Amino acid sequence: MSRPPGRKQDSHKISRELFVLTYGALVAQLCKDYEKDEDVNTCLDKMGYSIGIRLIDDFLAHSDVKRCRSYSETADMIAQVAFKMYLGVTPSVSCSSAAGNEFSLILDKNPLVDFVEELPAERASLCYCNLLCGVIRGALEMVHLAAEVTFLQDRLKGDAVTEIGITFLRKPEDRKQKR
Repeated sequence: MSRPPGRKQDSHKISRELFVLTYGALVAQLCKDYEKDEDVNTCLDKMGYSIGIRLIDDFLAHSDVKRCRSYSETADMIAQVAFKMYLGVTPSVSCSSAAGNEFSLILDKNPLVDFVEELPAERASLCYCNLLCGVIRGALEMVHLAAEVTFLQDRLKGDAVTEIGITFLRKPEDRKQKR
């Protein structure tokens, strides 16, 4: 059978749903393998980190972005380009420090939890989407930006929004451009 002309199959939605369901199965299996939520959180972070150090090449190759000159530009790039490119959402960005090295990515809708209603009571300290923190940390490290990335708020834990905190660990260097 052939598709009617002019009608495109929505493969983006299909692959996103498959990814979300597969991710849920991964987290469920990790919960079976590890008794402590902290161990599951660590495993998800390590997996995300491994993904991030590889994903940055794809991001740089396909996004056509320029070099960021500040931490705020970097945070905006993560939110407006990377999240949109890979998850189909655009979180809002807020700076939460006077030094300009701490930012929050606020997700009104987290696509990784599309099929999750709530965490079981015995898994209250599970950070279900901790993979995202590892991905961001790994990708930033590959472009020589050390950062601490953690979940500050999570809708699965009853918060109003999902908030990821990014703290850049090094002071920006004032490098002079070679001419």
